[in-house]
Amino acid sequence: MGDSSSSSSTRLSSVHKSLGAGSVADLLLWRNRTGAVILLVSSTGFWFLFERAGYNLLSFVSCVLLLLVAILFLWAKSASLLNRPLPPVPTMEIPEEFAIKAADDIRVWINHLLSIASDITIARNPIRLLQVSFVLWSISYVGTLINSLTLVYIVILLSLSVPVVYEKYQDHIDDKLNSTSKVIRNISRKIPMPVSKERKYQ
Repeated sequence: MGDSSSSSSTRLSSVHKSLGAGSVADLLLWRNRTGAVILLVSSTGFWFLFERAGYNLLSFVSCVLLLLVAILFLWAKSASLLNRPLPPVPTMEIPEEFAIKAADDIRVWINHLLSIASDITIARNPIRLLQVSFVLWSISYVGTLINSLTLVYIVILLSLSVPVVYEKYQDHIDDKLNSTSKVIRNISRKIPMPVSKERKYQ
């Protein structure tokens, strides 16, 4: 009983760690329920406004900002005349720690993409080529069926549902993925690998 509970907690922590073990992981795994609900409701509202109600993104954002600036201006003007406190506007600057962390995250993603490109072009990894080709073809095919806004909304819904489902049924999903990877390896072994010129002359 103790072993099963410890293995379950280890599995949950591994999923959380694979997602970065930070605020993003807490959001995707619904450990931060407030943030997850806000993301789900706001994305659903934006999708409904721009996809179903027919609003234009640029005009909508401009109108919202115009209304916000007008409210803050009138609030500050009336506060100075009536000796009331000014509107609670936060400090409008990006913290240095946030900028450094964002730059580090972007660097990690770029290095990951460059390593994938290196596996395909230099290492000539056929499995990586099949994976990237399948992902790019899937994105291209889905893009012909739906527009970008709906695709972003679907990605948000999948991001809020797939990690939770995988965390709950990780053992079953891993078994299916292992069997699928074995089939892909068997197919890739049948693909003839290019022979280098040095090995050919030897």
